[in-house]
Amino acid sequence: MSYTPIDVEKAVERECKRRRYSEKTIKTYLFCIDRFLKWCRKDLGKISKKDVRLFLEHLSEKNLAGSTLNVNHMALRFLFQEVLGKTMWIDIKYSKVPEKLPVVLTKEEVKMLLESIDNPKHKLMIGLMYSAGLRVSELINLKIKDFEFDKGYGFVRRGKGNKDRLFILSQKIKDSVISLLEKEKLNHEGLLFIGNRNRAYNPRSLQIIVKKACKKAGIKKNVHCHTLRHSFATHLIENGYDVSAVQAILGHKSPETTMIYIHMTSPNMISIKSPLDTL
Repeated sequence: MSYTPIDVEKAVERECKRRRYSEKTIKTYLFCIDRFLKWCRKDLGKISKKDVRLFLEHLSEKNLAGSTLNVNHMALRFLFQEVLGKTMWIDIKYSKVPEKLPVVLTKEEVKMLLESIDNPKHKLMIGLMYSAGLRVSELINLKIKDFEFDKGYGFVRRGKGNKDRLFILSQKIKDSVISLLEKEKLNHEGLLFIGNRNRAYNPRSLQIIVKKACKKAGIKKNVHCHTLRHSFATHLIENGYDVSAVQAILGHKSPETTMIYIHMTSPNMISIKSPLDTL
């Protein structure tokens, strides 16, 4: 049964938080919904599927990026189906997002980047992010109890899509993490990495660390923290692991998302010969 909340913004925000969506997603959904309501100028109870379709067509005519159209579509679907409880499936094809290969570091560049970080804790954080293919948000929210040191792995709790997943723990990283625990006498229930004022690190701080390290190492590529995750996945495939294994360790829903890393591998790592060479 559908209903109309008194405060749409609060209702959407509450439902997003209940599902543990990120603050970035909540902010984006609220922006899209607010833009739609201002464009539509109707009471929620009087809005139809036609209004939603017309709005999406209006955005499409403005030549917005495919990813922008997709986000608006998802935000409105979330509003009507999940918040208002209306059966309003909008049968519209998602706009194709142009394929763009991500920036990837070579193994040598990763080594150079890590060697350019002087602060031991910062080096450990960036090393762990690369070695396990972690997102920044996953790294800064890691707790000591998430690690299974004797088994060589750990768990990302409530990662993207509110899912738990396992991550591999490199032997080098394992020893460094244990040294950090002993040095800082951290609480088993607390965060692994504590910044100033005993708070979690700000994602922006990690971005700055990576940028400075790249500059010092002389790496000219446009590198971000997420570049390390892309590099991790590409290097796994270069090392001979199949797409399904990489998909699982990255936590991707479908193999199509992981397939992009096939295109990122070095040509000499791909065991396919040109048919010209067999003529």
